[in-house]
Amino acid sequence: MRILRSIIYVLIVLMATPFLLVHYGPSGVATTSKVALNALFGYGGDEPSADIVRQQLDVADGFRLDLYATGLGKIRFMYATEAGDILVSRPRSGEVLILKADANRDGSPDDVSVLLSDLTRPHGIDYLNGWLYVAESNAVGRIAFDAVSGRVSGVYTRVVTGLGDKGNHWTKTLRAGSDGWLYLSSGSTCNVCEEEDPQRASVMRFKPDGSELSIYATGLRNSVGLDWAPWSNELFGTDNGRDLLGDDFPPCELNNIVEGGFYGWPYINTSTLDPDYGDKLPKDSPENLLPAHEFKAHNAPLGIRFLRHSAVAGFERSALVALHGSWNRSVPDGYKVVVLKWQPDGTIIESDFVSGFLQNGNLLGRPVDVTEARDGTIYISDDYSGSIYRVLPDDGLESSFTLPAAVQQVDADVGVLDGYDEQKRASLAAQGAQLYQQFNCAACHQPASRMALKTLGERYNAASLADFFSAPTPPMPAFPLSAEQREAMAVYLFDQELKAAH
Repeated sequence: MRILRSIIYVLIVLMATPFLLVHYGPSGVATTSKVALNALFGYGGDEPSADIVRQQLDVADGFRLDLYATGLGKIRFMYATEAGDILVSRPRSGEVLILKADANRDGSPDDVSVLLSDLTRPHGIDYLNGWLYVAESNAVGRIAFDAVSGRVSGVYTRVVTGLGDKGNHWTKTLRAGSDGWLYLSSGSTCNVCEEEDPQRASVMRFKPDGSELSIYATGLRNSVGLDWAPWSNELFGTDNGRDLLGDDFPPCELNNIVEGGFYGWPYINTSTLDPDYGDKLPKDSPENLLPAHEFKAHNAPLGIRFLRHSAVAGFERSALVALHGSWNRSVPDGYKVVVLKWQPDGTIIESDFVSGFLQNGNLLGRPVDVTEARDGTIYISDDYSGSIYRVLPDDGLESSFTLPAAVQQVDADVGVLDGYDEQKRASLAAQGAQLYQQFNCAACHQPASRMALKTLGERYNAASLADFFSAPTPPMPAFPLSAEQREAMAVYLFDQELKAAH
């Protein structure tokens, strides 16, 4: 399958190369062709390693980032349950996955399985009053869901049917509002046109049982992300601007979506009449509402999430937005997660939150959605490599490779390796020595700076030190170690300490 995929990729690139050279130049061919294949056919990149993620991705001050899961396929939107599980949609396979919370603290979900299947291109997911709602491309369904156990029960039932999913922008995004309604976005069928189906290029809403479906706002070309500002309960939505008007126009948008609001498409781009459809603007058209914020053209803002549980100072009135990245600019742009910070005067300042997905023509991933767990942990989905990244608050300790004291007091009368027989201890110590060399630990723990590795037995036992390696204090990296490997590292370090003492 990998060979066939590569052959198909090469053939398509060869056929498209003349077009790409004319429009994007030699430097843009490789990246642009990969992104176009991802957008059109679902072609993705290789699964990244934890090392590459740590080396290539930068995260805002006050946070640290790691690779939480990969190999998940063409994943899209997420929902974090109260138990810390992550639900994620996989439209091309018709499934919703559940990633069980990292209870054993090894840096990855405890289990990944299919929660729902046989769906029609599921995309948006949300939870309301004991029901899990799924926005398929042509319907909205729901099923009883226990958010604590992560189990569904009963029969999956479609409460809204007959939604249009032909043409472009077939995804549907779903968010539950505090007013008891569910809000549903539906993108346009085209780049720019006058729609025959009034539900397209809109945001709709309906009651939890599927009744009273109505159009809430219009003129929204492709509002993939929806969320409410927690301090004002205003609804905001990202919107992708049209193509084929050059590198830098029109900007993509963040809109404050209000009932009855009209946001311009296809007749107006922000405040400028469209060159193709501006003269077709109906005389009785509602007032065009301007964006609350403008993103760069073709950056493709998708998921948006207002932070509600962050303990990091300066993020109290903030939202994270996933920029999927351009496929139609001469110089590719986007491919990152940005933070929008609301100022006291209502203006919004944008800055990078996670960047580095695209470097020197090498594409690591394309962010799609952002969700936040109740403990403040942030998750970012990537449909290019099939990965989920986890962002945690940095603990703020001094930036040296010192090992903090263990949570539990170590019994000074019990030797740290007394629980191992000689053969087991030797075997684990040998394995730990190999790992110590493999990850070049000596580069930071040179003899002159080995105080951090001394007196470990006064603060740790083998189990607590192994547990420390699963989430070490920055800047020490979290190496991709199994439980046995973490134990081997702990035994090796204790073994070296005991030998040095004698």
